[in-house]
Amino acid sequence: MEDNVKLGFATKAIHAGYSSKEHYGSLNPPIYQTSTFVFNNVEEGRARFAGEQEGYIYSRLGSPTVKLLEERIATLEGAEAGIAFGSGMGAVSAVVFGLLQSGDHIIGTDALYGGTYSFLELAKEKFNIDYTLIDMTNPDEIKKHVRPTTKMIYAETPVNPTMKLVDLEKIAAIAKEIGAVSVVDNTFMSPYLQRPLEYGIDIVLHSATKYIGGHGDVIAGLVVGSKENIATIRHTSLKSVGSVMAPFDAWLLLRGLKTLAVRLDRHTESAMKIAKYLEQHPKVEKVIYPGLESFPQYELAKRQMKAPGGLISFELKGGLQAGIDVLDHVQICQLAVSLGDVDTLIQHPVSMTHASIPREERLVMGITDGLVRLSVGLEDVDDLIADIDQAISYIKE
Repeated sequence: MEDNVKLGFATKAIHAGYSSKEHYGSLNPPIYQTSTFVFNNVEEGRARFAGEQEGYIYSRLGSPTVKLLEERIATLEGAEAGIAFGSGMGAVSAVVFGLLQSGDHIIGTDALYGGTYSFLELAKEKFNIDYTLIDMTNPDEIKKHVRPTTKMIYAETPVNPTMKLVDLEKIAAIAKEIGAVSVVDNTFMSPYLQRPLEYGIDIVLHSATKYIGGHGDVIAGLVVGSKENIATIRHTSLKSVGSVMAPFDAWLLLRGLKTLAVRLDRHTESAMKIAKYLEQHPKVEKVIYPGLESFPQYELAKRQMKAPGGLISFELKGGLQAGIDVLDHVQICQLAVSLGDVDTLIQHPVSMTHASIPREERLVMGITDGLVRLSVGLEDVDDLIADIDQAISYIKE
């Protein structure tokens, strides 16, 4: 099927870049489960290695199944090109190592995903790439931390797990003003609900493990951007470091993309109902969800997101013990990290994902002792509400 910009998102997610006529009529893309590719002659091999001829050489450098995924995610994000990795952290590290040099400086959002934070510490210690984490809800704060060596502005929006938003248009403008590359982790939203490139962002990345995969059965990362930036990352970080995606994992993600729109519609619909239920509960201090009018950045959410998504954070009255009491008694909700799965996942940041951060720093980030993060799945929403309600009843007065 020829790509057509007028086609809807779901249609492109199912069909973009693939023609069954070119694959013996196979409705689903084939899995090219091979490590290497055969050349017809020496001249063809020479031309491919020299970059003079398109074609495949070795699956670390690319394969037809992975290429289709890369083209499809680029289409859905509105990018010139895409590149796939073996994990979300493979994507994060490849972007930093591919586009920055020793001595460069990154400005990032506070309360970053723990794996990203650990990687930045590693990059600082071993490769002299420094970083500063700030609250980007006020974009003017960014300018106060700019150095001559600042070459990247790195944002998550919404931020994990506080759900704070970053104004995409403003940080893109600041990055261009100072000559830095702007990078947005779009994992929480997926290209269905938010497309940062449309606001001037240079690079978008995903932990495709989450909503894009959607079924908790694959670990993967994706990056999109300009042809120039993607080519740089491909020929440095991917080729030489080797966080490559397996063909079968690419096939699983292509399958996941086919249902992304309908899944996120359901995730969002259920999340809104649960958020409204929690907002009225006497044992809940506050609910943090971009779809609620009580959300501090509600207007920004409406402006740059198609819908508020399936992630809710809420603060329980009773602090640390309240969080433990609730999570120890859920039955349908699964006590696990990660997000974007068909199963509803619930976790307690101060006991799990952010336990290594000193309490004083967590509180500055907005991560309180009673904060709970809920990734709403595809179960019947009334069953989920009943499960949460019975678990909250275990909070001691």
